[in-house]
Amino acid sequence: MGNRREFIKDSIRGGASLGLAASLPAAFASCGALKKGAGATASYVGWEQSPLPYAYGALEPFIDKATMEIHHTKHAAGYAKNLKEAMAAEGVPSNGSLEALLSRVSGRSEKIRNNGGGHYNHELFWRCMKPNGEQQPSGRLLQAMENDFNSFGNFKAKFTEAAMTRFGSGWAWLYVDSRKKLQIGSTPNQDNPLMDVSSVKGTPILGLDVWEHAYYLKYQNRRADYIDNWYKVVDWAFVQKRFESMV
Repeated sequence: MGNRREFIKDSIRGGASLGLAASLPAAFASCGALKKGAGATASYVGWEQSPLPYAYGALEPFIDKATMEIHHTKHAAGYAKNLKEAMAAEGVPSNGSLEALLSRVSGRSEKIRNNGGGHYNHELFWRCMKPNGEQQPSGRLLQAMENDFNSFGNFKAKFTEAAMTRFGSGWAWLYVDSRKKLQIGSTPNQDNPLMDVSSVKGTPILGLDVWEHAYYLKYQNRRADYIDNWYKVVDWAFVQKRFESMV
């Protein structure tokens, strides 16, 4: 525990020197740019890390500024950097999509799997949140939740269970399967439903990071409190647009 606390303190000091999100690479303005279609082509995440679409402190008090700054400038930036390095070292071309690479990741190295997943997952995670998030979705997404989970309340209970029962580090997902049905699942480490190695398969429309670095500064070991407060900043309008682009 002592070593973890020292690491977090060091990360705060290091993260502060990196400046604001505006100084980060901005190869594309919208990491969640939508394309009409099914499967892994329903959205495109670029190869570069994008700036946050809001200030580091914008999700206060539910997710604190220090956590967001460290998470974005240290952890997520590292995944993007390491992915580029691994692709260059292994001769993997970047003229295709990251989704396509992840869909065949079983044929790639662990470094590409871990960092490609980490980059994709975080780019989606940032866009799935906003200040003053809606309490619940509406329209076709809400109707689909009521059809597939009986109610929005049941969706929340199942999604919370997936996030709470993910042992160690990983993610909880709401995703669209090959039948265009909504499904809930979780993956370890930086895996996601796009990957051919994943036990859950589909296209994610909402992801929750349950690695400790996503919540430890504010919530320590209280993952349940983090999850409960995270619902208050979900950008359901964005999730709904992703869903509608796939069905």
